[in-house]
Amino acid sequence: QVQLIESGGQLVQAGGSLRLSCTASARTFSAVAMAWFRQAPGKEREFIAAITWSGGVTYYADSVQGRFSVSRDTAKSTLYLQMNSLKPDDTAVYYCAADSVGSYISANHAGRYDAWGQGTQVTVSS
Repeated sequence: QVQLIESGGQLVQAGGSLRLSCTASARTFSAVAMAWFRQAPGKEREFIAAITWSGGVTYYADSVQGRFSVSRDTAKSTLYLQMNSLKPDDTAVYYCAADSVGSYISANHAGRYDAWGQGTQVTVSS
């Protein structure tokens, strides 16, 4: 079972930027797609962005379109989330997830993904 390890979360002021990373620990890692989700206190887990591992096709939630950018480095088995123009509403625990087997489930659905990281806290102050 692959382990996903997120990093990069921290406290930042509104309008600022952060880059999150998610590294897969498996010696040989391959995925069909990877994604970022977030969960704020008292709210359900929310899809943020996804990317196909081989082709780099990206998908975004409307709430982050134009502000966030997902990318991956297949040689480093690492997924990134560049977050710009951060808002207090972006405060949440951010999780990365991997679909290692392939699925017809939509990329924005948590049920598609079979591996999850432990999460990294992002706090945006006003």
